[in-house]
Amino acid sequence: MKLILTTEVSGLGAPGDIVEVKDGYGRNYLIPRNYAIRWTRGAESQVSSIKKARDAREIRDLGTAKEVAAQLGALKVRLKTKAGDTGRLFGSVTTGDIADAVKAAGGPTLDRRRIEIVNPIKSTGSHKVSVKLHPEVSAALDIEVLAS
Repeated sequence: MKLILTTEVSGLGAPGDIVEVKDGYGRNYLIPRNYAIRWTRGAESQVSSIKKARDAREIRDLGTAKEVAAQLGALKVRLKTKAGDTGRLFGSVTTGDIADAVKAAGGPTLDRRRIEIVNPIKSTGSHKVSVKLHPEVSAALDIEVLAS
């Protein structure tokens, strides 16, 4: 099955890429979750608009990615959320919350889809997350979660 990716799919490709996948994977996973659309000649014209949007969000080159990684390494990010007496959060910290906290701390604007949280952040304290800035560059970011 030939598909056009609309969002980044790990191990498969980036938005605007035309990929060949097995029928079941495309029909049961990618298309229902709006990660991809069926390839047609008419839909191929949408590829250019998808790629333009991706280029606008993406960090241009390796040098810029390394500069942003250095900025993130030196940044102190504090995030205030609601928590109980024992330090357990009501809910968890999301990638959108982290992107907003980095922006508020004076850091660069990050795409929330590039932030990777390995274990859900459900308690106060210091936590590490990684930010995939470029295919070759990822930065470690220290986040301090405080009770409000």
